[in-house]
Amino acid sequence: MKPQPDLKLLSTFMAVVNRGSMAEAAAALGYVPSAVSQHIAVLERAMGVELLVRRPGSRLILTAAGRSLAQATETLFEATARFQDAANGIANREIAELRVGAYPSAMSHLFPGILSALKLRGRGARIRLVIVETHEGLPKVTSGDLDLLIAYRYLPEDPPTASGEWTITSLGHEPLVLVTGPRPGRRPLELAECLEMEWTSGHAHSPDRRLLHRWAGELGVSPDVTLETEDLHSMLAVIRAGLAVGLIPATLISGENDQPGVERVVLPPGVAPLHREVLAVSRPGIRPPIINELVTLMVESLKSVQS
Repeated sequence: MKPQPDLKLLSTFMAVVNRGSMAEAAAALGYVPSAVSQHIAVLERAMGVELLVRRPGSRLILTAAGRSLAQATETLFEATARFQDAANGIANREIAELRVGAYPSAMSHLFPGILSALKLRGRGARIRLVIVETHEGLPKVTSGDLDLLIAYRYLPEDPPTASGEWTITSLGHEPLVLVTGPRPGRRPLELAECLEMEWTSGHAHSPDRRLLHRWAGELGVSPDVTLETEDLHSMLAVIRAGLAVGLIPATLISGENDQPGVERVVLPPGVAPLHREVLAVSRPGIRPPIINELVTLMVESLKSVQS
């Protein structure tokens, strides 16, 4: 297999093809005609085939081999131009696709508005979304399967913690609200009254369950957790049915005016409200602008939940 012809020779060849004469090609390229003629001769020797039929006093005629080379060269130059555009975009930290993982409630309650905002701004990067819990998503960031992970942390010692494997940005704190089922026409329940009821929370060693036990221990109370589930929507369903009390992230009930069904429990005076921290996790290094923009929108979205 012969090596690829010199791109400079191919550029001269295409100038001759497009203008129909070596003299016109030379004028366009800023060469003398003899230089163009020499380029074509070198190219033909490299290819081992005649590319142009030269007839004195008439325009040049492409041979079959010349026509094939012209078509292949056009394809090559178009691909080179696309590659250069892509390379320039990469150098400017522009990307074609961003792979983002997020926990389920963020995906269903925060991302729709964020993606709509990005679309209105005309962002060209395609965003591929994956629903993934924090503990499952962290290895995917390290491996490169995810470019960005929206994670949560119930307790300060929980992962993700500071590491050389990733960059962590705190996006804000999402309130956790203690709620019961609806009580039309009746006063809201107080915490002491809820201790006689059944509670719902995550499994024994899940982050939300550990936070609940730590909080309850500080208050000197012991809630009776009878329904263990990692599915927040299942928790919310049994709470709405009046079967349990539970801590629910505020994003899930921020639209309760449209979907009534829970009521906040009245906490004792001086009891600090609970929350979970929301984090953006990415690999170390300079982040593309689309990631920074998404992070900013997530911060704004969380602030609206808190208000």
